[in-house]
Amino acid sequence: MHKTVAIQGIKGSFHHIVSQQYFKNEVDVIECPSFQDTVSALLNEQADVIVMAIENSIAGSIIPNYALIDANNLQVVGEYYLDVQHHLMALPNQSISDIMEVHSHPMALLQCAVFFKDYPHIKLVEAKDTADVAKHIQVNKSIGIAAIASDLAAETFSLNILNRSIQTIKHNETRFVIVQRYSEEINKESINKASIKFELEHKRGSLATVLNVLSDCKLNVTKIQSLPIIETPWKYAFFVDVTFAEYKDFEKANTILELMTTHIKVLGAYKNAKK
Repeated sequence: MHKTVAIQGIKGSFHHIVSQQYFKNEVDVIECPSFQDTVSALLNEQADVIVMAIENSIAGSIIPNYALIDANNLQVVGEYYLDVQHHLMALPNQSISDIMEVHSHPMALLQCAVFFKDYPHIKLVEAKDTADVAKHIQVNKSIGIAAIASDLAAETFSLNILNRSIQTIKHNETRFVIVQRYSEEINKESINKASIKFELEHKRGSLATVLNVLSDCKLNVTKIQSLPIIETPWKYAFFVDVTFAEYKDFEKANTILELMTTHIKVLGAYKNAKK
């Protein structure tokens, strides 16, 4: 089915790469300046789905995105892991000695910081989006300025890659979730992962008890993230990802957790993309 996908960033960004690879290119892309804008495009029915980064193997969770999914009662219907390779790129006919400034997203600059210790003459400048910097270099014909971005950004904006894979940790993976306004009818035979949110009474051992229940029901916790409950200072909600061999085990655990928690919500049930 042909879909319209909202992404944070522009064509050439890592979100754009995921939209191509997950949906096999059969999509129209809506470029959005922020994750809040992608959610608005979804709620306004301009987009069928969102591709949203949720965590990185180096930097950890992107906590505001958990809150966006929860607050807008959206559903996670899939996930995708992307091996993020950061490349240094600029207009053709330049070498790295010609580069005086490198612009990119703060996270990309952080992940590539060690590389630039060998180039003290280069000033690092934070920008809102990796691919957007590449586009600005092309549009403004900026000599002496380079971007850190993807292969696709270099190809899209006709830039020359000066150095490939300059990130400090070579295996740099980001997990993206595919988000819709509502859940689809699921095939319980193929579903083996779920994202849930729950709140607990503030008493000793309550979280440990819940984790024991998940284990007893043959669920494996792959992620747990706490978030403050804004309306109740010093109380927290827990966002948990679990994997399982059989969907009935997840249903059993969910039934028990409804009795044990003060609030529980299934944010999505989908196919585990991690082999």
